[in-house]
Amino acid sequence: MCIVVKRDGRKESFDINKIIKAIERSFSDVNINDKSKAEEFAKEVAGILDYTAPLYTDEIQIKVEIVLANAKSRACEAFHDYRAQRTRIRNERDKGLSKTLIDIAHKPASPLLDYKAAGVDVEAGYKAVELMKKHVKRTYDSNVMGDLGSFGGFYSIADDKSKEPVLVAGTDGVGTKLKLAFALNKHDTIGIDCVAMCVNDIVCQGAKPLFFLDYLATGKLEPVQVEQIVAGIAEGCVQSGCALIGGETAEMPGFYGAGEYDLAGFAVGIVDRPKVINGNKIKAGDTLIGLASSGVHSNGFSLIRKLFGDTKTELEKNNIGQMLLTPTRLYVKTILSLIEKYDIKGVAHITGGGFIENIPRIFPKGIGGEVDVNSYPKSVLFELITEKSRLSNDKLYNTFNMGIGMVLCVDSKDTDKVIASAEELGEKAYLIGKTVKGEGLKLL
Repeated sequence: MCIVVKRDGRKESFDINKIIKAIERSFSDVNINDKSKAEEFAKEVAGILDYTAPLYTDEIQIKVEIVLANAKSRACEAFHDYRAQRTRIRNERDKGLSKTLIDIAHKPASPLLDYKAAGVDVEAGYKAVELMKKHVKRTYDSNVMGDLGSFGGFYSIADDKSKEPVLVAGTDGVGTKLKLAFALNKHDTIGIDCVAMCVNDIVCQGAKPLFFLDYLATGKLEPVQVEQIVAGIAEGCVQSGCALIGGETAEMPGFYGAGEYDLAGFAVGIVDRPKVINGNKIKAGDTLIGLASSGVHSNGFSLIRKLFGDTKTELEKNNIGQMLLTPTRLYVKTILSLIEKYDIKGVAHITGGGFIENIPRIFPKGIGGEVDVNSYPKSVLFELITEKSRLSNDKLYNTFNMGIGMVLCVDSKDTDKVIASAEELGEKAYLIGKTVKGEGLKLL
């Protein structure tokens, strides 16, 4: 049956049977676990009843009202069932919580736990600071303001003579060379490596290092061990002419193995803008001068450890461990002295990536380089690495410094004078190659 009525000036058609079936279908979809559906359905039923009542004949009106009444009743039942179910869940939860609280109350008390029992010994930290103070103060100059213990380190640049002072910063770590220090329990030179990896980088731009900060993290703080590490850092700072104005020693129980630690540093230097070394004056035909390294320095030790091992027994064989732990050479004072006398167009620190990656970093676009790998003598250590690894030159010179720790690019006319001056400053210097038109680096 279909009824047409006028409402608000519009004709509306109602199929009574469809309305009844829709109500019955909606009713069958009611979820007794869903409070919102139960309430919504009850409201819809009431609304339909109010809206459709005037449309029906008495017979249909009665039929619809019966269906709607039943629907409203069962929707209300669904809602009450939902509330009853929620009450049962809440009661069960409260019973379980009460039992848990009773169990906790009757559990024997745990022993008193403080920071030291958790693995952090602040007293050991205080002792370490006292032990390191004399080493740190060795590095101070007249520009250092304050002392250890402040929240920040202060360094004055008031007496710098630069017309356009530029700060140059560098940061680095020692890497897995630390594994050798752990195995041999030798910690007094590893700090030199940390300083060298940072200051050798910033001097490549012509910057004089001003100050250094270190970060040392360990599982269990051993004051004597920390003192040895900081003593090495201080020695590196003295050799490079910068001040150790602060640092962080973090004790992190459970994070590092017994006797192990990680070490990183941060250096800041200064250079007058017109004296910045950036390689933009390098041209084809310039010469490349290599300054000898002291050994492997602080790169390539993941491979070194595979070749020679990293246990005490392996490293003590033929004294190879002591040879590998030789600290990274510091070139700061040599480079600063040379750039005062000569036009040093570019300086490359040979670290991770060896010759292949680091030398081209100083070349402008359109300039490459050639290096004669036989132009300088190799140490016994690098001959041994070559023999044990059986790597090609391309791989060796892309991994290790292969006996050259720093490369200078100068005009060809200055080659002999720069080499002579470097040797007077205590370096072993060699003419190892030249710049050419092109890109990258070619090994000869």
